[in-house]
Amino acid sequence: MSYSTSLREHMLVWIKHIGTADILVGIPCFNNQETIAHVIERVSEGLAVHFGQMRAVLIISDGGSTDDTREVARRAKVRPGQEKLVTIYRGIAGKGTALRAIFEAAERLSVRGVMVVDSDLRSITGDWVRNLLEPVFEHDQDFVAPIYTRFKYDGTITNNIAYNLTRALYGRRIRQPIGGDFAFSLNCVRSYLSQNVWETDIARFGIDIWLTTTAIVEGFHVCQSRLGVKVHDAKDPAAHLAPMFRQVLFTLFSLMEDHEMYWKLVSGSEPTPVYGEDDGRTPEPVAVNHRALCQTFRGGYQQFGVLWERVFSPGVYQAIRQAAAAPDDRLDFEIDVWVKLLYELAATFHRWKSHRYKLLELATPLYHARVASFINRTRDLDSTQAEQVVEEQAVAFEQSKALLLRYWELSAMTEDALGGLMDASQTNAVA
Repeated sequence: MSYSTSLREHMLVWIKHIGTADILVGIPCFNNQETIAHVIERVSEGLAVHFGQMRAVLIISDGGSTDDTREVARRAKVRPGQEKLVTIYRGIAGKGTALRAIFEAAERLSVRGVMVVDSDLRSITGDWVRNLLEPVFEHDQDFVAPIYTRFKYDGTITNNIAYNLTRALYGRRIRQPIGGDFAFSLNCVRSYLSQNVWETDIARFGIDIWLTTTAIVEGFHVCQSRLGVKVHDAKDPAAHLAPMFRQVLFTLFSLMEDHEMYWKLVSGSEPTPVYGEDDGRTPEPVAVNHRALCQTFRGGYQQFGVLWERVFSPGVYQAIRQAAAAPDDRLDFEIDVWVKLLYELAATFHRWKSHRYKLLELATPLYHARVASFINRTRDLDSTQAEQVVEEQAVAFEQSKALLLRYWELSAMTEDALGGLMDASQTNAVA
């Protein structure tokens, strides 16, 4: 079913009643009954303290939660003069559709600035509102990405994939391109709404990296703002992040095809303006099951090794073999190997028109290997020192971009051959 809007009728009536506003804060949510009230109350506090003279509305855009998220959100108090609406959006399930509803409301209300924050935040303060919206109101910025202080093992997909590829491809150093907490000008929001993505897989997943990439490619003024420590419902990469790895990578690689003429001309990178001050707080440790990461990788090698040998270059495959044979505490997946692996994977994805999810599925254990290797490399480092390792990796991606350009033009193993091998491999695994 196709939806011309994500706004339900009661929401359209509410918007008509409000008329206009200066600020809209959107909170996409799904089964967040434990944290949603805290997020709403801190946002309301920040709006009252820092933008008390502006008319502000809050929209909680829910994906059909089966817990008490909506009930808790309705009971949460907002400050006098602020408006709040809790609604279920219309359209395919996913954060992207939740944001579509928020953006459509912002356009109809002709707001000056839009801010969105995740609903599982435990460390959000009222100052986040100021730090995200001030660049829009006072510095004519169109897109504001967050900079968090995070534990060294939090954000492994950002650290090992999203930051590296965004920087190398599009030439902008945006440290948290999939951070989840952003601010936008109305012009930027209108540009998003004009894009033909809202009934595609981007609306199901991958919306954050799409927002960042689109803002860069469309030439909007892009900046970052320091928000301090981020504490949220952190996920162990060994147990929870395999689907997210595939979703983010699928969107990243798809965007590479959409914007091929843009990123091919980009050389090097430039800093992105940063606003706000570091609050000096230390992030809480995030538990990671290192042993499970290593086991998943070795299991993947047993199941997919023959496929990896066909998909990747001899040098990369040899490094995979060596890593699979190493004990857990010495597993080493070097940065230069990871760079070549992801660039080869991107080029293969580009050459194929089907079996793309299978391709990313077989690559998932390799992400686990890279995270396990990063843990080994940074075990005795604090989060600040580990950040230097992340930066070294980003520089390596940037400096090796010529490899990507070369791989992009080369033929890879045919997709039909891989599909057959994948089916055989899965049959053998079940047997």
